Amino acid sequence: MVEATAFWIDGPGTGSLRSGPLTTPGDGEVLVRTLHTGVSRGTEMTVLGGRVPQSEHDRMRAPFQEGDFPWPVKYGYLNVGVVEDGPSALRGRTVFTLFPHQSAFVVPVDAVVPVPDAVPARRAVLAGAVETAVTVLWDAAPLLGDRLTVVGAGMIGCSVARLAAGIPGVEVVLVDADPAKRDIAAQLGVGFALPKDAPRDRDIVVNASGAEAGLRLALETVVTEGEVIEASWYGDRPVSLPLGTDFHARRLTIRASQVGSVPPRRRGSRTTRDRLALAVDLLRDPAFDALLTGESSWRDLPRVMAALADGRTADLCHTIDWTDA
Repeated sequence: MVEATAFWIDGPGTGSLRSGPLTTPGDGEVLVRTLHTGVSRGTEMTVLGGRVPQSEHDRMRAPFQEGDFPWPVKYGYLNVGVVEDGPSALRGRTVFTLFPHQSAFVVPVDAVVPVPDAVPARRAVLAGAVETAVTVLWDAAPLLGDRLTVVGAGMIGCSVARLAAGIPGVEVVLVDADPAKRDIAAQLGVGFALPKDAPRDRDIVVNASGAEAGLRLALETVVTEGEVIEASWYGDRPVSLPLGTDFHARRLTIRASQVGSVPPRRRGSRTTRDRLALAVDLLRDPAFDALLTGESSWRDLPRVMAALADGRTADLCHTIDWTDA
């Protein structure tokens, strides 16, 4: 029987590697050997910190999660591997799967999305982030010539900025408190500003900062009667907003964007699989390599997760190498 190694969250900021048996794939299933996984610094760190509100325990389950919140739980959704057993059309193909950090796994065939040959396997772990960015832009619906700001130069914010920059005439500025993110913005082909220098009167502002200050800045800098797209998820952290100032006078709108479902504008014509396949295909763009800022062996996963949780590591997307697992 084949055994697999997986990362489990055991408690606040801590986790361990566990081994367990894998079943043999049946009809309509594939056995995937993992090449790379990616760590989502937003959602995964919220889970690692035990900050998923009890009311959201069911909605926040990852597709192949094991265990229940808060812990112990096997959580994650950025996995790229090679199909080792299953239908002949998929054997040997590199695929993306919304699966946790694990060396090998068996899933239904329709859970894997083939990765184009032009997309390197490590870059493909960004498919989950790009899928979220696609969702954000479907919600935001920018028009030709719009002035768009993205607050927060994390993995999601950078993905939104890069995709938006591909729309003709759209001027994109990435805003972040870390001046080192200026270089990332340049690699993505978009403008950059510190919060104090953020441009005003923007047609659309996307907040992907995960911070109350970021949402406040978004409200301050969007045009009158404009729309702020809230792409951050705060877990159990409360957020306070100055709605007693000019929020009503300027008739501002805050629209939530969440990747759990296809936005209403596309729900009648796109499935979640269509959206994920589009995200994987968009990763042909080599500019996304700028988001891959750290890499470690699977053996170091407990240490890496702890470092990300307490802020000792600030990578945009830290990838985990499973090739020798």
